[in-house]
Amino acid sequence: MKKKSSHLYGRKNLARENVSPPGSSPGIIQPSTYSLAPKFILVSYNSESILEMPYDSLTEVLDKIKVQSQYKHWLEIKGFGDKQMLENLCEHLSIHRMEMEDVVNSYQRPKMEEHSSHLFVVSRLFYRCSDDTLKNEQVSIFLFPSLIISMQETYIDQFESVRARLRSGKGLIRSSNVDYLAYGLMDTAIDNYFPILEGVSEALDILEDKLFEQPTRSLLQQIQKFKRELISIRRAVFAERDKMNDLLRTDTDFYSDQTKVYLKDTYDHAIQVLDIVDSYKEITASLMDIYLSNVSNRMNQIMKVLAIISTVFIPLTFIVGVYGMNFQYLPELHWHYGYPVVMIGMGVLIVIQFLFFWRKGWLDKS
Repeated sequence: MKKKSSHLYGRKNLARENVSPPGSSPGIIQPSTYSLAPKFILVSYNSESILEMPYDSLTEVLDKIKVQSQYKHWLEIKGFGDKQMLENLCEHLSIHRMEMEDVVNSYQRPKMEEHSSHLFVVSRLFYRCSDDTLKNEQVSIFLFPSLIISMQETYIDQFESVRARLRSGKGLIRSSNVDYLAYGLMDTAIDNYFPILEGVSEALDILEDKLFEQPTRSLLQQIQKFKRELISIRRAVFAERDKMNDLLRTDTDFYSDQTKVYLKDTYDHAIQVLDIVDSYKEITASLMDIYLSNVSNRMNQIMKVLAIISTVFIPLTFIVGVYGMNFQYLPELHWHYGYPVVMIGMGVLIVIQFLFFWRKGWLDKS
């Protein structure tokens, strides 16, 4: 059975495979039957050193975190194919089951929820696949005083740049609290929109040139594709902007005033992305108009050619029809030069018509 893609966040994928039936109890943790086996990567760091290690089980990770209390920790969990692991995570870290339900049912719009022991944040990750399809994945972040947990349903690594900053030790990322690392993850998710939109911009420029050369149905399908992608991006970024606004306005102990300064920059980036998406949506609409206009002009050219041909043959058809009646009293029927004279006359008539059309400007390609 072919797996249904659940990564797009658009018109064709709002149906949820693993959603509970209507009327079910809230907080049901039910991973999809297609969920991947979980992988654990623990990054423990402080201002002097960093430790990065993959693990096979959640128990090993939690034990390691307890032993290394002098470090701040970033736990990456990729894959939700172990229901018991998810329930154990809720039990050991006091994560509400409804939060974990939102993690597993990865269709959530970006949001922020504050709880007594942690902060729960949802972001959307967009990236291009090898087949040029735009994927939209959810990343769920749990922010504790000295621990941050990021959870994704696939093995795609979109945070290598953040991990590289941790390894290099440059900047504030290792000397600051884990709230700064959480900011880095959310900022990376939003900054990933810019190269995607840059690619969309280049593709739209190419489409515009092709539309003026020769509009085809395949070009129209590409325009529709980019239009759907921009709608999906705008839906996600609009919620990202609201989430960042909530983080800035919420008086919480999980984010320091120093980190909120950087969150304002991420908020500005979200607004920039929205502006770019809105402008590109207008461009796609104008490309649709260009396509329809060119198709209409092309049809008009065809109709003009057919009209000219019909106009040329109307008098010729009349002449042929008159002499085709074969009445005996038509003197030209028995004239030796009748046929060549008629043919020459029709040729002269055609030339006169084309000269008339040319003087009127009806033969121009425009």
